[in-house]
Amino acid sequence: MAATQSDVLVVGGGVIGLSVAIALAEAGRHVRIVEAGRVGGGSSHGNCGTLTPSHAPPLSAPGVPLKALRWMLTPDAPLYVPPRLDPLLWRWLLRLAARANARDWRASALAKGALLNDSRARLNDWMSRYGIDAEFVESGLDYVYRTDAAFADGQRDLPLLRELGIDAHAIDSATYQAQEPALKPGVAGAIHFPGDAMLRPDRYVAELARVAAVRGVTIEPDTPMRGARRDGANWRVETPGGAFDAPRLVLATGAWSHREADALGLPWLRHAVQPGKGYSITYDAPERAPRRPLVLRERSVCVTAWGSGFRLGSTMEFSGFDDSLNARRLAALERGASEYLHVPTGPAVRERWYGWRPMCVDDVPILGPVPGRDGLWLATGHGMMGMGMSAGTGQLLADLITGRPPAIDPAPYRPGRFVGA
Repeated sequence: MAATQSDVLVVGGGVIGLSVAIALAEAGRHVRIVEAGRVGGGSSHGNCGTLTPSHAPPLSAPGVPLKALRWMLTPDAPLYVPPRLDPLLWRWLLRLAARANARDWRASALAKGALLNDSRARLNDWMSRYGIDAEFVESGLDYVYRTDAAFADGQRDLPLLRELGIDAHAIDSATYQAQEPALKPGVAGAIHFPGDAMLRPDRYVAELARVAAVRGVTIEPDTPMRGARRDGANWRVETPGGAFDAPRLVLATGAWSHREADALGLPWLRHAVQPGKGYSITYDAPERAPRRPLVLRERSVCVTAWGSGFRLGSTMEFSGFDDSLNARRLAALERGASEYLHVPTGPAVRERWYGWRPMCVDDVPILGPVPGRDGLWLATGHGMMGMGMSAGTGQLLADLITGRPPAIDPAPYRPGRFVGA
């Protein structure tokens, strides 16, 4: 049976795959998305929905590995690595720790900042141009500290952030306590990022799917990729429902790209990306919710309040693709929030959730053509920043595929930096 033809095949129907498809459709390409499950059902669904140029500094900063070592064997710590034999993971963690130096930290921050800033500005345009209804608010975001030492440490990143064009300023304890009555007394201070924003992520992804369909993108949900190979001038993707052909194939499968690397002949990708498991709890909105999204820094808990709900999220767990819902780690979110907030939870739980993020070893997405594999493109490795990098990623891939000059330098994101590494 003949395969169904498109200009571009995108494997993965999360926030990144949908954004790439929309940008390509706007450039006049016929795009087909092949999604293994429900569109937007992965990490696009349950994250905190913050759009954060403020998060440009990478996770592996000088001094972080020692803190991580204290955390990683504690089951309810912000970072947890269950004891198990996984040589690939431990080599990945060692490479991540080796980047905790000033040079690598700065290089990753510059790359992340460029994409986050471009995406943040571009998303404003998408919201108005496409009529996206996703509770988008240009709210700003606050890092909140309960100890003087942590507050002082947090301010060390401010010069770099300002160099990246990210507005940030510190607020003393008394001033901030008056600004945010949802917080308990005892706050040491806060850092406010007025350029950050928030939206409801599940609604945003549903709206992107609507926009894509209106622009002629064909979406194939519940259609897992069973194999992909070069077939003459095309890539052919085999699925249970038949084959799909296109001269260009974009892999936008998030954490699952770790599993698909060998099937596509990209063993180096498994060494670059690991699945990082995150958790969230969604509630009905409490009466006393924070005015802006918060990151409770000492406990690494994100708090987001929309008109339609309230969410606690974050944590990082490297347990492979373990699909259990760890009650102890969920409880740590509520316990952490209770240290800071008068009302740390909503009146009713709507969802307890986990999902896997594609954590790249240098904390920079992998975007662009694969060297030596004509027509194969990658859009993965966004870590916890997929929502905030979505619009910029979509436009960057579309520009590169169609041969237009991109708005930002694509070099820091090129897949070739890992080939042979």
